[in-house]
Amino acid sequence: MAVASPAVRSYGPARERSGAGLLATALLAGLLAGLLGAAPAHADPKPTVKRLKKELAGLQKESDKLIAGYYSSRIAREKAEKAEKAARKKLTAAQKVYDRHSTELRAMAVAQYTGGEPGALTLLSGEREPTALFGRMALARHLVARQDARLRDHARVRDEHRQATGEAAARAKELARTTGDLEERKEKAEKQIERIKDKIDQLHEAPGVRRSDGTWVPQLPEGSDHITPRMRLVRKLIQDRFDVPYGIGCFRAIQDGGEHPLGRACDFMLSRGGAMPSAAELERGDQIAKWAIKNAKRLGIMYVIYRQRIWHATSGTWRTMSDRGGTTANHYDHPHISVY
Repeated sequence: MAVASPAVRSYGPARERSGAGLLATALLAGLLAGLLGAAPAHADPKPTVKRLKKELAGLQKESDKLIAGYYSSRIAREKAEKAEKAARKKLTAAQKVYDRHSTELRAMAVAQYTGGEPGALTLLSGEREPTALFGRMALARHLVARQDARLRDHARVRDEHRQATGEAAARAKELARTTGDLEERKEKAEKQIERIKDKIDQLHEAPGVRRSDGTWVPQLPEGSDHITPRMRLVRKLIQDRFDVPYGIGCFRAIQDGGEHPLGRACDFMLSRGGAMPSAAELERGDQIAKWAIKNAKRLGIMYVIYRQRIWHATSGTWRTMSDRGGTTANHYDHPHISVY
C-alpha cells in the first residue's frame, strides 16, 4: 500500500491545507511589513479655493444664527435690567415705610409698657364718677383700637416689604442668568467670526515662487506705494482683519539696510508721536504678531519685530534685541513685518 508523503500527512485535508496556506501568507506579509516598514500615510490634499469658499459659506450661515441668538439675548438682558431696577426701587420705598412703621411700633410698645399712651393716665387719674369711668373705658377702647390698627398696618407693610425683597432677589437672579447667557452667546459668536476670518485668510496665497527650502524668490516693488505684491497682500489682510488705528508705513527711501527701501516691510502703528500705546493697542499688536507667525509659511513672511524682540521664520522662535533707545526704535508702538 502506498504511504502518504510527509507533506500530505502534516497538512491533512484540503480545507486544512488552505487555512494553513492563508496563515503562512499572512505571517509572510506581516514579516515583510515589519522589515520594510509601513507605507507612509498620504497627507490630506491642500484645500481648493472652491472647497474653502464652500466651508466659508457654511461658517457664515452658522455665524448669522449665533449673532441672531446674541441679539435676542441682549434684548432679554435689557428687559431683565429694567425689571431689576424697578424691583430695587420698589424695595427701597418699602424699606423706608417698613423702618418708619417699625419705629412707631417700638414707640407704642414702650408707651404701653410704661403706662399707656403719653398723657392718657394723667387725664384719667382721680376720676371716680360713673360718667368719668365710662369715658375712661371708651378712651381705653379707643387706644386698643389704635394699637390694633397700627399692628394691622405694620403687618401689611411687613408683608409688602417681604414681597419686595423676594422680587428684587428674583430679578437680580434673572439678570445674572441673562448676563451669563449673553456672555456665552457673545463668546460663541466671536469664535465663529474668528473662524470665518481664518477661512478668508486661507483663500489667499502669497504670489511668487517659493523655493524647496521654504524661502521665496524676491520680487520687485511696484505701484505707487513701491512695495512688492507679496507685502501688499500681507498689508491688506492685516488692515482688513485688525483695522490698524494709526496708519501703516511701508516704503522708505532711506537706505537703512532693512527691507523698507526694498518694498518688503511695513510698520503697523499703534500710537502716534512715539507714545507708548494703550493696553488695548499693545494687545492688538500681540494679535497682529501672532497672526503673522501663524501665516508666515503660506504668505512668505520672513520675520516679525515687536516689543524689542524678533521672530524669524528660519528659527521659529522669539529672540530679544538690544536696546535701541526709544519706544519706536524698540518697536513697542508697532509690529514690523518683513516678507521674502
